[in-house]
Amino acid sequence: MPAAQPQDEGHGDWEALPQGIRTQVDGYVLQDRLLPAVKLVWDAGRARGVGLHDAEMMVRERYAVHGDRIARTPESPLDLESLAALTSGLPGRVAAIEAVWDGDTVHDWFVRLLAITEDPAEERHLATVYSRRDRDPSEAATGAGRTLADHLGVPFHFASPDDPDDEAPRWRP
Repeated sequence: MPAAQPQDEGHGDWEALPQGIRTQVDGYVLQDRLLPAVKLVWDAGRARGVGLHDAEMMVRERYAVHGDRIARTPESPLDLESLAALTSGLPGRVAAIEAVWDGDTVHDWFVRLLAITEDPAEERHLATVYSRRDRDPSEAATGAGRTLADHLGVPFHFASPDDPDDEAPRWRP
């Protein structure tokens, strides 16, 4: 089998991938589905010497090519009216609003805003707050969470607002 011919950037040869794979990868990219796109490039390119890092870089390059045409995942609303509407249909009484850190390889650290309910005792996702150049996710989630908790007359809990910690203590009644 011939050796893979790297692109100028050294991330593998996009053009060496079969046309069907390139079309499917671009479809994933246009849908803002990074992980399935990377997995597909890696699976299809492995025999051509494409490693995981190479696959990630090739897909990132496709993101740059498609730019504004990508249907980005919409951000969760953080305004009081929207969050209150999301809590109004929950089963059970809202006992608290909680912010918790979470993270993944695509978004790094982000904050999930949750409504904690009683009877049934469960947590319901209200919003996910990602980091942006103009916004710290902790500050945005804290502001929205406190405003909602005050509106509902319930406690707001964020155990680790200053340091990402997905194992910080959770709210308890």
